[in-house]
Amino acid sequence: MSTAALSPLTRLRRRTYEILDGAVVDRASHACEIFIAVLVVANVVAIILESVHEIHEAYEAYFHIFDLASVVVFSAEYVLRVWSYSEKHPGPEHSAWQGRKEYVFSPFGLVDFFSTVPFYLQLLFPGADLRVLRMFRLMRIFKLSRYNSAMEDMLEAIKSEWDSFSSALFLLLISCLLFSSLIYIIEGHDQPEVFPSIPAAMHWFILTIISGWGNVDPVTYLGTVLVIVTQILAIALAAILTGVVATAYTSQVQRREALYEMEVRTVLADGVVTEEEHNKLKVLQAKYGMSDEQVNAIARQVNEERRAKEKA
Repeated sequence: MSTAALSPLTRLRRRTYEILDGAVVDRASHACEIFIAVLVVANVVAIILESVHEIHEAYEAYFHIFDLASVVVFSAEYVLRVWSYSEKHPGPEHSAWQGRKEYVFSPFGLVDFFSTVPFYLQLLFPGADLRVLRMFRLMRIFKLSRYNSAMEDMLEAIKSEWDSFSSALFLLLISCLLFSSLIYIIEGHDQPEVFPSIPAAMHWFILTIISGWGNVDPVTYLGTVLVIVTQILAIALAAILTGVVATAYTSQVQRREALYEMEVRTVLADGVVTEEEHNKLKVLQAKYGMSDEQVNAIARQVNEERRAKEKA
């Protein structure tokens, strides 16, 4: 159905969806993206500054006004997204609530909801201590993930290499049980206040793995050897996990570029790029976070291959 044949309300809803979701890359969607991103960063900075007692006491009213304005904007964004996401799956074969349900229960939808709900809980329960819930406002930083594919790429990378990643985690678990039991047996009698049980020793092991030192000095020779071996193991496990994630992330980036190249080849197959196809490529470029140089290089390569085939 053409846009001209749609009702004014439907056109408005579709345009709202295009701007908020970035379904069409134009000045309005870009301005909306920048505005939301800047507001999110300003909120995170405000939350951090508000935790400083002196600053909070001096500017409490300003923090409250800014938070109120931010909640109004984010609430309006959430409502508009729920309303407009019925346009995600247009056509009589799809329900208007299909796209809305996908958004509401998506990670982005949950972040949008839980980043604003503490404010309304404060209004409903004014006398309750909601300091923990107020910290949910920090979830607003995850709203930036909508405009950057880095976190999505990282999660996809871990998912694609889950077998290797889970093997490394299993090795970490076995090492934790083994070395915690050994340090408890070796050092438990000499330092009962530090290693009173195997769970306490596991706490030491986790600190050693994360920071390289478990904040404990061994008093026995065997304990010293075990701590050194544990520190070496920490370096090895960190290298394994880092290597797995780095390799998977690189593969994910290459896979993303390959998908974009396939789409370019499909678009250029007939030698004509329509406005709809051009907009689709721009959306994919923004989604995959590809630079203009990468896109131009892929387009040149595809065009050269097509011209070579035509000459042959």
